[in-house]
Parts: sequence; C-alpha cells; structure tokens
Amino acid sequence: ASVLRELETLPQNPSPGELARREDWTDRTVITIDPASARDFDDAISITATPSGWTLAVHIADVSHFVRPGGALDGEALRRGNSTYLPDRVLPMLPPRLSDDLCSLRPDVVRLTKVCEMKFDQKGKMLRARFADAFIRSKARLTYQEAFAMLKGNDKGEVPSTVREAWNLASILRRNRYAKGALDLDFPEVRAVMDKDGRVTGIITEEYDESHQLIEECMLAANEAVALALKNGNRPTIYRVHEEPDSSKLFEFGQLCKLYGYPVHDIGQRQYLNELMKSIKGSPDEQLLKLALLKSLMRARYDTEPLGHYGLVLADYAHFTSPIRRYPDLAIHRILSEMLLGANNAQMTKDFTDFAARASEQSSKQEVTAVRIERDVEDLYKAEYMHNHLGEVYM
Repeated sequence: ASVLRELETLPQNPSPGELARREDWTDRTVITIDPASARDFDDAISITATPSGWTLAVHIADVSHFVRPGGALDGEALRRGNSTYLPDRVLPMLPPRLSDDLCSLRPDVVRLTKVCEMKFDQKGKMLRARFADAFIRSKARLTYQEAFAMLKGNDKGEVPSTVREAWNLASILRRNRYAKGALDLDFPEVRAVMDKDGRVTGIITEEYDESHQLIEECMLAANEAVALALKNGNRPTIYRVHEEPDSSKLFEFGQLCKLYGYPVHDIGQRQYLNELMKSIKGSPDEQLLKLALLKSLMRARYDTEPLGHYGLVLADYAHFTSPIRRYPDLAIHRILSEMLLGANNAQMTKDFTDFAARASEQSSKQEVTAVRIERDVEDLYKAEYMHNHLGEVYM
C-alpha cells in the first residue's frame, strides 16, 4: 500500500524546470529495438557516422528520477532485485505505471533519460565517452524482426538508415570482442507460447540474429564506459563480475568434449578454449556442449570490487542499461548522478559505499532466485506441451 501511495504522487509529465536542466535530444533520430512482446522499453540508441568513425548515443530510462533513495518504491525495488519473466506474465521490479508508462521510452512521447555518448574510430576503438541527463522523443519502437528486415533491406528513411549504421559499428565491435577472446555463449531462446487462458499452444525458437547482436554490442559498450568512468572518478560502484573458472571444472568439461570426439588442448588457456568452441560451432553437439561449458564457469554476480569479467574479457564492467528491470542499474544511475553533480564529500562517499555493498549482495541473491523460477516454470510448461504429444515422433 505504501508503494502505491508513493506512486500516486508522481507527475505524468516532467516539469519545465526539469526539462530546462537537461539536454534536449528530441530533434535526433532515437529508436528502440525490443522483443515483440515487450512493454517496458528502457534503452534507446542514436548514431551518427563521422569522417573518423561514429558517435553512438545510448539513452537509458532515468528511473532514478522517479525512484528516490529511502522511499517505499526504492525499498520494494531492492527487495525484489529484478523483474522475473515467465511465459504468461511478468513479476516486475517496479509497478507497471513506472515500468510500462512513465519510464518506458515509448515512441512520440517525451521521456527522461541518462545518455552515454561515445566516440569510436573506424576500427571500433572507443576514444572517449561522456554522460548527461537528457530527454528524448523516440522516433520508432521496432521489434527485433522489424529491425532485422531493415538490416537486410534497402528501405530509405532515417529509421532504417539508423539501424544499418548502428550495425556497421556493432559488427566491428563484435568482431573485436571475439578477437580479444570473449566467449561465444549465445543461445537461441526456446520458450513456451501461451493462449489467453494460460494453456501452452506451442514451443518456439527465437534465433539470436544481427538485430539482437546490434543492441547487445551497443549496451556492452555503454556498460563498460560507465564502469570505467566511475572507477576513474573514484566512486563506489556495483560491478558485474565474472571470475576465472575453477580449473577442475574446466578439466571435466574438456573430458566431456573428448568423449564427443573433439580435440582438447590446455583449455585453461583462453586461446585453446576458444579454439575448442570454434570446432564445436555448427555441429549437432553445439548447444549441449555450450550448456556444459556454462555450467563449468563461475556464476556472474555483483560486487563492489572490479574483479573483471571472464566471459567478456573486460577488466571493468557494470550494469547500467536496464534500470527498469534490474536494481544494480538503478543504483549505478544514482552514483553516476552524484558524479555528474560534482558531489564529493566524505560522508556521501561512505553512504554510497555502504549502499553499493548492500545492493550488490541483495541483487546477486535475488538474481539466483529469479533465474531458478524462470527455468522451472519454462520446464513445467514445456513438459505440459509435450504431454499432449506423447507417442508422436519428431526428427
């Protein structure tokens, strides 16, 4: 009840004073790309080709403007830690009025954002990044399928051109990432489809195509840029960490691959692990062995120390791009706001250090719970679907 009462006090539209202190991006081509079923759009992109490379702007819904520290909304968001996505419903971290309305970067309405604007050279090297409070008016809400069609087509107009230009940069960023040794652990999403009465009507596979990869690379770049900025600014930070794997578990994974007939060298060295995964790619065993590798690795989590991200081959990484559905992102927005305002007193630093530690621990715990629930429910619905097809043969 206290959360809902606080929600009623939030204005529908930002005040003129709030807009006046922010950068106006409403005349730029800013777009969102999300699943067809999505209702909370928390990230948007804008890109411009330059003679020396690209300028990429990643706009993220400014949830921290609405959810203030110590309030009922904040307490409930921290308790939940994240949104949990099930085939027939979403258990949201934030009430729908925020997640689906006030914070959602819907087309043709003014929305408040935090923008990470990055300059890249023609080889995909990030030259610099800056951050600001802004407001946008999204020009288009695209699904992944619509964006993919634009990538493969030659439609004219600012929106298709933006999608294709973004892929020009993203494809380079992706190639660079794998050249550095990042692990390719992308999976096609297999999920249950429900009717309005909650019955399973089918199982579909959604391929992880270039439209998904485009958005992923833009978000990875922004997340790394924020982590570096906060670290260099000596600010307390919630890092997304993925520690080095246990050597005995990697050895067991290597033995499994040998049973499937793949040559295995010292996969404790990233070079040989990547060579092994390349030899598996495209084979009938690929998904099974990718899953086995995932189970051999450490679980990614949140920490106040920059322990690095093994899978992405990054020394500094944070979650900044999904504050509607993940509490650490909301926390990072607050810490970034204090840095943008120039706040630097000792008490504030101590308060944020304590806050970051609590948020890291709670968010890591809640993430484990949410992932278990999502997998269990998906398995339940898949079993229900298969139960109705007992005796049938599939090739």
